[in-house]
Amino acid sequence: MRTEATRRAALVFSLFDADGNGVLEPGDFTLMADRVAAAASGSDQAAKDAMRAAFRQYWTTLAAELDADGDGRITLDEYTACVLSPERFQATVATFAEALAALGDPDGDGFVERPVFMALMRAIGFERANIDTLFDAFAPTPDDRVRVETWVAGIKDYYAPDKAGIPGDHLVTGPAA
Repeated sequence: MRTEATRRAALVFSLFDADGNGVLEPGDFTLMADRVAAAASGSDQAAKDAMRAAFRQYWTTLAAELDADGDGRITLDEYTACVLSPERFQATVATFAEALAALGDPDGDGFVERPVFMALMRAIGFERANIDTLFDAFAPTPDDRVRVETWVAGIKDYYAPDKAGIPGDHLVTGPAA
């Protein structure tokens, strides 16, 4: 497993730990889903519901894979072991990636505009400068949009344990100078 992947997982864990208690619990995912759905003001209810379902699946997968004692709590070490294991988490990441990117494309034209991308990523908790750098790494069109499938692939790469030097690495580093 690459160091970059571990750093990416640790960042997402910290963002999903909505109450800051050092563990992930079901309520953390409900809160995050509500924040992301609220940031998607141009999206329809079906897209928001799909995003909420993807967050529920994310938690359900973690709980099924890791919560052997049934206490409803996942630690950072447990989280990293699961999300960076493609055989355990790949289907969940795919569902999550497709739901998030679809939420960013409310008009269904296959593109995500920078302001929508920024709003969704800020709702998750990523830093603005890092989000801008990530968006630029996705090689936006001249009218400042990225393809939905580019974002989906970027999310999937983010959870890949063997990937380094990917656009998603911009989320865990300081902004470009």
